[in-house]
Amino acid sequence: EHHYDVVWLAEAYGSDIPSLTGYLAAHTQNVGYGAAIMQIPGRTPAMTAMTAATLDRITGGRFHLGLGVSGPQVSEGWHGVRFADPLGRTREYVEIVRQALGRKNVEFHGKHFDLPLPDGPGKSLRLLLLPERDDLPIYLASLGPKNLGLTGEIADGWIGIFVSPEFLPEQLAVIGEGRQKAGKTMDGFDVVASIGISVSDNIDVAADRLRAHTALYVGGMGSRDKNFYHALATRMGFEKQADHVQDLYLAKQHRDAAAAVPREFIERTAMVGDSEAIRARLRAYAKAGVTTLAISPWMDSFEERIELVGLVARLMDEEGLRSK
Repeated sequence: EHHYDVVWLAEAYGSDIPSLTGYLAAHTQNVGYGAAIMQIPGRTPAMTAMTAATLDRITGGRFHLGLGVSGPQVSEGWHGVRFADPLGRTREYVEIVRQALGRKNVEFHGKHFDLPLPDGPGKSLRLLLLPERDDLPIYLASLGPKNLGLTGEIADGWIGIFVSPEFLPEQLAVIGEGRQKAGKTMDGFDVVASIGISVSDNIDVAADRLRAHTALYVGGMGSRDKNFYHALATRMGFEKQADHVQDLYLAKQHRDAAAAVPREFIERTAMVGDSEAIRARLRAYAKAGVTTLAISPWMDSFEERIELVGLVARLMDEEGLRSK
């Protein structure tokens, strides 16, 4: 029997993670649930701690709390929260969440958060719910070097997107430096790679399914001067191509932008091709240091996506890559 350990859920400005987790958890017994990611600007740290403690309780200790600052467009356009100093805000936020989950009286006086407010009737309060685990794992979604260092320092895991086995060691070295700073090693640190998968005997057909999605991120997420995915593609050696994709995307030529995404970038940051190509990439990701593979099936129909979910589980088992 092939099975999955964790279902990772996302939120942007549509459905939210906690509601879906609660609903799905009521219909399943063994699988874990991961937030990839709950938006830092969307909730106070205390609300996030309450929500995470509740979800961990109802899943019997199977919840993974992933956090991220989102991007400037969502943070400022949707939540009305300034995007400035994302690293500073993340550091303070995680510290408050950990205080609350550890059932300490929450008190924090930082640059971004002041609890309780110093000039009013506010009290330092303690979480009423006894959490399932007071050390519930906290993951951060990060891309840039400073953010990766912070992730290593203050989190229990990393959620990576557009992860390439060839480039991952460089990212893990930066995370490792953060771990060292906190007096920790990489032991027990969960490296989650969120990977798109598309299967076809024709590599171009497989890669084409991911083009629009890749162009949206590399070309259209954020603004010309603040796009973390564009910066990542540049660091990976695709600077000219990333600039071209962005120029087209920002000129609203979305189809042309998708066509301009280099196939090599898709091949490096996703799994595309026939089942043997997928098998080889699974081995490459494991060897590069990924400890949890979060797959997104990109196929033409729902039935094909379900089939692909089964195929990947089978290949993982055949390769002996699944943790027992």
